[in-house]
Amino acid sequence: MSSRFHRLASITLAVAMAAGAAAASAQVMVGGAPMFATKDIIDNAVNSKDHTTLVAAVRAAGLVETLKGPGPFTVFAPTNTAFAALPAGTVDTLLKPENKGKLTGVLTYHVVPGKLDAAALGSQIMDGKGMATLKTAAGGTLTVKENGGKIWVGDEKGGWATVSTADVYQSNGVIHVVDKVLLPK
Repeated sequence: MSSRFHRLASITLAVAMAAGAAAASAQVMVGGAPMFATKDIIDNAVNSKDHTTLVAAVRAAGLVETLKGPGPFTVFAPTNTAFAALPAGTVDTLLKPENKGKLTGVLTYHVVPGKLDAAALGSQIMDGKGMATLKTAAGGTLTVKENGGKIWVGDEKGGWATVSTADVYQSNGVIHVVDKVLLPK
């Protein structure tokens, strides 16, 4: 009887922990808005006041349906401040219809197929003896490393972004908010 009780208690504890984790992930705030693990990447991103430029770019590139798809995707999502730090006129130029291909390339460079949360990234970094290489949906590579307790993401041009908010779980993947726009070659 005691063994049966302990098994039931273990199952109850596991269910409670899972429910607590789900509730905690539903309470993640990004750009002043709650992010819900039951919503897809687009349905959450449109509510973040810190990602209006990213959402406008995703729409201009025609990637909304892709990022609403089943995935899973890992998205390194630059903030409005990250886009504003690009050279003057860069965002306006990328948003022009004639530059849709280039815009799509930049945006898909921020997407890695699969669901890589901070624990998975940390594991890959450890396996890579301090760094890991990720293949992007655009076909390029990103480098990830840990520095000062934070995850850093490097692009092919030598730029580095810091993950400011990790593990924003979505129904079709995970978002990591980054403070810089990552640029392919």
